[in-house]
Amino acid sequence: MGQWERFLEPYKQAVDELKIKLKGMRTQYEIENTNSPIEFVTGRVKPLASIYDKTLEKGIAFEPSSILVHELQDIAGLRIMCQFVDDIETVVELLRDRHDIKVIEERDYISHEKPSGYRSYHMIVEYPVQTIHGKIQILVEIQIRTLAMNFWASIEHSLNYKYKGLFPEEIKNRLQSAAEAAFRLDEEMSLIRDEIQEAQKYFSEYKESGNANFPSNSAESRSKRS
Repeated sequence: MGQWERFLEPYKQAVDELKIKLKGMRTQYEIENTNSPIEFVTGRVKPLASIYDKTLEKGIAFEPSSILVHELQDIAGLRIMCQFVDDIETVVELLRDRHDIKVIEERDYISHEKPSGYRSYHMIVEYPVQTIHGKIQILVEIQIRTLAMNFWASIEHSLNYKYKGLFPEEIKNRLQSAAEAAFRLDEEMSLIRDEIQEAQKYFSEYKESGNANFPSNSAESRSKRS
């Protein structure tokens, strides 16, 4: 096993373990028949090519070291998707209350979005990984955002690779407008949150029961229940 494989293996372990634990939290909400603030969870370890680009950007050696660990706090990354903006605060509190992670830093890009329009809530946490050589504390970046925020961020990320961060003015303006539109969508969905969650719950019940006579609208559904 090469030096990079040895160096990155605990990061992979941290991502895998945290994904299981966070998905387990969602399952607990489902078991209690309660709406989960977590829609789904993804995770990754930063590819070597991306680590190399970051070392060039920061002017540090491209080699496993304590300096690299300190400077690149997002080698291990998790993304938690939420349906509603209010769910983000709930997830943040759940993470703060966990005993298996230590919150090192928080960055609120929702209340204070970036100039580009980017919105997300970032947390840098310390997570203990047990290895054959003992316990290692791994830094993990957790991004918490809505589905709409994630869609915008994914598009912006792709365009950023194309333009190397130097967006044409028209593209830059359109991205900012799209970010505002995405946030307005989130706000509108929050206003009808109860209705949405009731509909989702009702749909899930019918789907699980295999009932072929699924009501076509809420008025019909209420009349059948009464």
